[in-house]
Amino acid sequence: MSSVRWLPTPRRRGAPGTECRQPWRERAFRSLRVPNYRIFFTGHAISVSGTWMQRVAQDWLVLELSDSALALGVATALQAVPTLLLGVWGGVLVDRLDRRRTIMGTQAASALLAAVLAVLTLTGTVELWMVFALALGLGLVTVLDGPARQAFVTEMVGPDDYVNAQSLNSTIHNLGRLVGPAAAGLLIAWAGSGLAFAVNAASFLAVLAGLWRIDPTRLRRSAPAPRRRGQARESLRYVWDRPDLRACMLLVAVVALFGQNFRVVLPLFARDVLGGGAETYGWLTSALGAGAVIGALGSAARERVSTWSLLLWTGGFAVASMLLAGAPGLAVALGLLVGLGVTNICFNTLARVLLQLGVDASMQGRVIALHATVFLGSTPIGGPLLGWICEHFSARAGLFVSGAAPAVAALALLPTLRRMRRRADQPGPVDRAVDPGGRTMPS
Repeated sequence: MSSVRWLPTPRRRGAPGTECRQPWRERAFRSLRVPNYRIFFTGHAISVSGTWMQRVAQDWLVLELSDSALALGVATALQAVPTLLLGVWGGVLVDRLDRRRTIMGTQAASALLAAVLAVLTLTGTVELWMVFALALGLGLVTVLDGPARQAFVTEMVGPDDYVNAQSLNSTIHNLGRLVGPAAAGLLIAWAGSGLAFAVNAASFLAVLAGLWRIDPTRLRRSAPAPRRRGQARESLRYVWDRPDLRACMLLVAVVALFGQNFRVVLPLFARDVLGGGAETYGWLTSALGAGAVIGALGSAARERVSTWSLLLWTGGFAVASMLLAGAPGLAVALGLLVGLGVTNICFNTLARVLLQLGVDASMQGRVIALHATVFLGSTPIGGPLLGWICEHFSARAGLFVSGAAPAVAALALLPTLRRMRRRADQPGPVDRAVDPGGRTMPS
């Protein structure tokens, strides 16, 4: 196992004989100095708002066609089923294929699916089963697209900038969450869901243009993984044999299964608890996005990450979700959703970076795909489950469960992480690359 090299503290020269840390702004945006990453970032920034517009519009369209919380859960689940069943094998392909060309193919396919849904909706011929089928198709595309995009970051920037680049990706993703849902709510109220789907289809042109402009000669490509039997099982053994990675995956599984089914709970919370419509749902999602932007910008300036900090953010997420369950009105709900967005994105960013920095380059695609399998693949179970809870009890009950389950998982892992920290403080070699305190450890 190769040791993990953590970000050194960036410094700049001050007065003679003194050194001081770089300003926050320089640390937070340092990856944008890399030309290839800057091009990729720009294209992604244009496209991501359209992606969030489609998510909100699709959720509202399903609710209009079915008037069923369970149908919302099923639509979300169908988009995640392929990752649950095929995600690890998608990672195997990502480790074998050219990642840039893979992303170009998956983004083109996503644009086509969005265009089909736009035509069906604008012509008034859309039916619930069609939305389900297109959601499943998008899920099949995600099997390759998710791990390829995450792993591609490690080809554009060096290891010292992994944390920063992932955090900037999260920042722009959640700026899209801030703008896209609010715009979708207005578009739906004015012209219906079809226009939002059409805008999303057009937005993929920016991503494809950016990928075309990237200079392949400047990418940090590793040798493609050779073809051999058992490569999917190898990633499972690799993560299971690492206590830090195993704890990370367990927390991701519980938070994803119970805590992050916002697309199921928030439409019902907007309609049944707050008495609003698509505009209210858009504002709730935008508040979640605003908190995520704040959290992502804070994460971008981080210089240390650890399993211990991941546990703390899990606890923060749990508390915010349970408080939201008791929100008395829209203003309080919006404030709590900002806090929930901060904790959610900090948790997600830390989990991804821990997995990227803590694994060998030849395993990145498979381990990231395993993360996607756990993160997105839990939705086919968690989405309908939360939908059932909301339908038979209330949206407030669904939100409470969303926070209570991660809280239990964090408390259950606390003794294990304390043992890991005590072992890390002992002199001599240890059997992992990173300790819970975030220090660089021999391996």
